Formats: sequence, structure tokens, C-alpha cells
Amino acid sequence: MNKDIIFLILKELQDDRKSLYSCLLANKIWCETTVPFLWKLAGRYKPTKNAMEILFNVILSHLSEESKNILKVQVIDLFIKVYQRPSFNYIYYWRYLNLYLLEFMIHSKKVEEFKITIMRNEILKLFINKNTKFIGLYIPQNFSYPIHLIFGAEYCLSTIEYLSCDAKRNQSILKGLSKICKSIKKLRFDIIQDFKMVELIKAQKNLNDIYMSCYSYLRDELYCNNLEESLIKNSDTIQYLRIDWTPITQTLSLLTHMINPDPSAHLGAPIFSLLRERQVSFKILKSLIENTKGNLTEISIYYYDKNDNRMLIKSIYQNCPLLRYLKLLIHNDIISELEMLLTNCQYLNGLVIIILENGFDWNNLFKILIRSSPTSLFKFKFSSYGLKLESLKLLLDNWKERHPMLLQIIPYCNFTIMLPQKLHHQLQIGCLIKDYEANGTIEKYDVDWYGQDFEDFKWVQGESITYFN
Repeated sequence: MNKDIIFLILKELQDDRKSLYSCLLANKIWCETTVPFLWKLAGRYKPTKNAMEILFNVILSHLSEESKNILKVQVIDLFIKVYQRPSFNYIYYWRYLNLYLLEFMIHSKKVEEFKITIMRNEILKLFINKNTKFIGLYIPQNFSYPIHLIFGAEYCLSTIEYLSCDAKRNQSILKGLSKICKSIKKLRFDIIQDFKMVELIKAQKNLNDIYMSCYSYLRDELYCNNLEESLIKNSDTIQYLRIDWTPITQTLSLLTHMINPDPSAHLGAPIFSLLRERQVSFKILKSLIENTKGNLTEISIYYYDKNDNRMLIKSIYQNCPLLRYLKLLIHNDIISELEMLLTNCQYLNGLVIIILENGFDWNNLFKILIRSSPTSLFKFKFSSYGLKLESLKLLLDNWKERHPMLLQIIPYCNFTIMLPQKLHHQLQIGCLIKDYEANGTIEKYDVDWYGQDFEDFKWVQGESITYFN
């Protein structure tokens, strides 16, 4: 089998690390062709502690004799073992420059701060030069090293498509990146009063996926305003947008009106497919749902007001025929609207239901799920203070002829001490579930105690946490 055919096979497996690793062991040709694919993923996923140590040793083995001597002069002995020069230049194939990972490795040596600085200098020169090219860049919290000034940065960082920045970034780095990086497609960052981020957003030519989080209650209104206004420049390309604060401007409404405003508009007009509400006003959210021309496939909303919730659910089933995943809060008074949604959204695959109401009618909910769920729906999460055992049994008894269920229970006791009665209740549910796992009704069951083990629309935990997604 020649390399061209092997290349095409590996291209199909490029995100499957286990399969790629097995390909390394086939023969020399397979090994040589597989190495670039496998090492392209380095830095994208969080490695285990043991894997991280091995990875760091591989990085150190690439250091030049000059760099090794610089470290030795400063009494920095990183080379307990004598490593041969590797058979491949693995750094050359690296595509995700994860500075968090590198910082963690460097600090794991537990040496004085001035030695950390020297180690960082030599290791970063391995990655940032004219022989490397990156598509992803992860800048960790409090990182202030001027990577944009390293020789070769303009070359190897100019191809960045994914940028993730944690809080408290150095503004000079962002200013430098805004001059180097023009092709960022995905942007993730935590907002702090940092106007250089606005410059970076404005500099992009094809920005289509943005997540701006805000973990602080001390939000600068002027800064948020400037951020929102900067999105308008990219309105022709933005497809995914998530912000964690109530919008100050009418930016979201403007973006909504720019979605295929003219039926004759070209097919490149922006199309939203994912909507996750957090502190977005009801009016804006409803407008977004109604103006996305049926393209929304994922929606996550969390409204307490019954009337608002009812109207949003109605907007969803009237405007989102392609919906695949939905997370929402349900009340007894609006459960009939949920049945309409199940009837109209025939591609629904996963449903996350939050119940905060005392005396909620679980039997009614489950009867509706049994009666009206589309054949594609088999993934469920139920988050509540107390899921009734008898009601759950009703659902499972009537699910036996359908696709085996992926089920998660999220007990609503986050951030509090787990009360004995809560634990006992979950044990009872666990015992009940075992019977239905045995007969094939349930394929997989999990209890997510703190609601943090899985993302909203994930039912199976991946092997590794990904830094770039």
C-alpha cells in the first residue's frame, strides 16, 4: 500500500488517537505517514500525569546543544537520563500551541523563578520559529511572556484559527497578536477591561465562533459596549455567539436582522445553529429564535417566568424543525407546550429537563415523553430536587421497544452537603436502573452530582478533556 492511500486512510482517522497509535506499529511506511497526524493533536487534549512527563521529555530531547548548555550553566539539570535525538522532529508537526500545558510542565520541575524564566525562553524557542506552524493557541491565566516578539512569531502564529485566552492577559500580547493573526475563526476569552481584545476582534477576516465569558460581577459597561460593537464588523461571518452578560447594545438584534435579510441574498450569509442563553433578555432571545430561518439545532435556555418559558417553547417548535438538542426548565402549567415541541421537532436527539417546582407532576411528563417522543429521541437528563421513583419506573416500563436510553440524573443539591435522604434516594434509583440496564432498556446511566461532569449535550465522557473545541 503506497503512502498516498495510507494518507487518505489516516485523514479519516485523524481525530481518533487510539487508532492512529496502532497505525504507528504496522511498519515503517505506516509509521512515517502516521507520525504527522498523531503529533498534530499534541497540546489539544489534556494528557495524564504520566503522559505529560513523557511528553515533556520528548520536548527536552529536541533542545539544541546550545540550549542545553545555557541550562547547564545556570545549574538547571533537566536531563537525568541521556536522551538520543528523536527519529522525527515532532515539534514540527505540532499544531496546537498550548501555553498552559507548557507552563505546567516547566513549573513541575520546582526550581527558582529565575530558572523558570530561562527554561521558558529555551523551550518557547523550540515552538516559536520559522519552522513551525500553528492552528490553535491557548494562553493561560496571568501569562505575560511576549510571545509575539520571539523571532519567527509572525510566521508560525499567522495561521492561528483558534484562540483561547484566560483572564488577566497581558495587553501587549493581544496587541501583537492583532497585527499577526488575521484568520482566527474561533475565539474564547474571559472578559476583563482589556481594549486590546476589541482590536483583535476587529482585525479578523473570518471570525465565526465566539464565546465571551465573564466570571466577575464587576463588568465595565464601556468595555462590554465596545466588545459588542466590534462584533458588527464581523456580522457577515459570525455563526456562533455566546456572551455571559445581558447585552448593553442592540448588537444581538442587529446580528439577527442580518441573517439572510433578503431571500435573494447569497448562501454565505450567516446562519446560527446553536443558541445558549445566559442572562439574555427574553425579547432578544425570542427574536433570535424566530429569525434564524429554521437553522437552530441546539438550544439551551433557563427562564423562571412561566409565561416567558411558554412563549419561548412555542417559538422553538414553530421555527426550529431541525432541532437536535434542547435544555430548558419545565413547569406543570406549560407541559402541554412540550408535547407540541416533541411532535413538531422530529429530529430531536437529546433533551435536558430542569424541574424546580414543588409538586411537579412527573407522571404527566413521562406519559408525554412515552406518547410523543420522536423515534430519534433517546438521550435524557433530568435535573431536580426529587425525581419520583414510581414515575421513572413508568417511563422505563414503556420504553422497552424503543432505542436504548442514555440517562443522566442531576440531583439538585449542588454546593450543599449531600443529605442522607438524598443519598438514599439516589441509591434507590440506582438499584432500579440496574434492572433496566440488564434488559437493554437503558444503555448507559450516570449520576452527575454537581452538574459539572458532563457538558449540557454530552452523555458520554470523553477520554480526555479538550483544550480546543
